[in-house]
Amino acid sequence: MKENWQNKKKIVNDPVYGFINIPSEIVFDIIEHRYFQRLRRIKQLGLTDFVYPGAVHTRFQHTLGAIHLLNSAINGLRAKGHDITSVEEEAVTIALLLHDIGHGPFSHTLEKVILEDYSHEQLSLLFMNELNKQYNGKLSIAISIFKNEYAKAFLHQLVSSQLDMDRLDYLSRDSFYTGVSEGVVSSDRIIKMLNINNDQLVVEAKGIYSIEKFLIARWLMYWQVYLHKTVVSAEQLLLNIFKRVKELIQNNEEIYLTDELAFFLRPSTIKYSEKEILENFSRIDDSDIITSLKRWSNEKDVVLSTLSLNLLNRNLYKIEIQNTPFEKERIEKLLLETSKKMNLSEKETEYFVFTNHISKNAYSAFDDKIQIAYKDGKIVDIADASDMLNMSILSKTVHKYFLCYPKEI
Repeated sequence: MKENWQNKKKIVNDPVYGFINIPSEIVFDIIEHRYFQRLRRIKQLGLTDFVYPGAVHTRFQHTLGAIHLLNSAINGLRAKGHDITSVEEEAVTIALLLHDIGHGPFSHTLEKVILEDYSHEQLSLLFMNELNKQYNGKLSIAISIFKNEYAKAFLHQLVSSQLDMDRLDYLSRDSFYTGVSEGVVSSDRIIKMLNINNDQLVVEAKGIYSIEKFLIARWLMYWQVYLHKTVVSAEQLLLNIFKRVKELIQNNEEIYLTDELAFFLRPSTIKYSEKEILENFSRIDDSDIITSLKRWSNEKDVVLSTLSLNLLNRNLYKIEIQNTPFEKERIEKLLLETSKKMNLSEKETEYFVFTNHISKNAYSAFDDKIQIAYKDGKIVDIADASDMLNMSILSKTVHKYFLCYPKEI
């Protein structure tokens, strides 16, 4: 017997926005699906709680917040005379609801590590296609919007652009949970300033200062939170653990793996179907990694056990960051000292001493642009409209180099 839709009209109490309404029956059903419920067990900010202990919110919370903002945006656009049908509203809500469903454990940290051939966006699309089969084609328009193939391009921009509901939520939410006030953005005002011109999302000129604040907040959050050097150190440690696991597997070493991790990490001559890939991936979350780390900390391989124990106990790499590459002589000296102190081979030591780089910009001049609409009908890119920000700096990709080595060296 079909459940009454009245029983699915749920209200979620969110600490950032207050009460969030579940807008339709199909949205409720998708939220209840085990694929989506898995997002409760994946932290939005990966290992960032190693620096900001409050940053333990989940992909599940973030996604509900994003569809709340989307509902406000749609109501605002309709009030300005733009036609968005109830079918389109439901479809774009589903597209946004599922935009993060392809994320693996610890979000971006292990992207393409467990499953090398797929990005989280590609996996999200696979999940959407599978759910579309399960719900008898009810997600077809949502998929079209997600892929930017639907007739109304602005709907895709609400889901994925340089000013989408995803970014507006994660900046506010991540700022709230980390306690970093620099990330606070005026999402309500930005949403009220949204309009549509020639099928493109634009911001009315009186909202330009809120956009400038949004770009600055995003820039500050990246370097103060997302790419904080201690967060980078923790992420590099987790990446090196998986690098070592894969190396041991290639060398036919016996090592503990959950069934789902074994599915992806152990070599196989079988060509698995996308359904098999999804089923196994959908059963992996942060808890699998933590459980594995506990087991790996007792492995006979010294490199793996040491790295795993270090992450469990937050004994992270010492990390230095600078604007230029590190001197080769300095790196070689650290490698030699670490090799002697830890009694490791040259190859093993590279798991403990290494250099790499990180890069980011706040605004891309090559992606879809944030367009400012003036009363006289003129549409201007924010990079040209802003008279306060040096957009050449915000749009420039900044490269920073880091060097990691054991704290005791």
